[in-house]
Amino acid sequence: MGAAAAETVAAKINEILADKEFINIVFAAAPSQNEFLAELRWKNIPWDRVNAFHMDEYIGLDNGATQLFGNFLKERLFDKVNFRQVFYIGGNTKDAKAECKRYAALLEQYPTDIVFLGIGENTHVAFNDPHVADFNDSEIVKVVDLDEMNRKQQVDPNDPSCFKTIQQVPTHAITLTVPTLFKATHAYAIVPGEKKADAIYYTINSEVSERYPSTIFRVHPAATLFIDENSASRLSIEK
Repeated sequence: MGAAAAETVAAKINEILADKEFINIVFAAAPSQNEFLAELRWKNIPWDRVNAFHMDEYIGLDNGATQLFGNFLKERLFDKVNFRQVFYIGGNTKDAKAECKRYAALLEQYPTDIVFLGIGENTHVAFNDPHVADFNDSEIVKVVDLDEMNRKQQVDPNDPSCFKTIQQVPTHAITLTVPTLFKATHAYAIVPGEKKADAIYYTINSEVSERYPSTIFRVHPAATLFIDENSASRLSIEK
């Protein structure tokens, strides 16, 4: 699935770059993206014409923390190829609201051509959990508190990019809002694994609403969902 997603995405990047000087891409950071990112960096893409962003970041972790999403992407992709520019969200900041404004200005300066999404176990996109997701949000980037289901998802004692206990997971984060993500010209959601089976079921079958934030991409004009047998296990073949 990761290889198939990378092949599709690489073709789209090169298609867009045939008409544009550079392209702006927002990346998701999560273990679910590992295979996709590993494949993508080997594709024949002129990375020096790509501006990279990421969609969310924890507040309050040390700059060297492996759990920081910027560090996750830096290790797996941002330091592996020669990007035109990489724009990091500063989660370890004394003024989170000012950081939201700074990053929002960059996103306005470089409108998103492609967004790579994960879908959380509670159907969150970026850190827009159901209780804070707003399909009509007037903000571009904002500070949010994380619900318990989301925080539990970030715990895996065997993965250094995750936390060992829920007590270590930050309670707040900076995130691109739902309208900001939706505004991307092309969206690709990459969602493997049995833990995401319920989320995929609700994404496909539920009413489009903030209760299941990922459902909004069903009405996106150019969104593609990549799933594997495990994450698709609750879907019927007919559906």
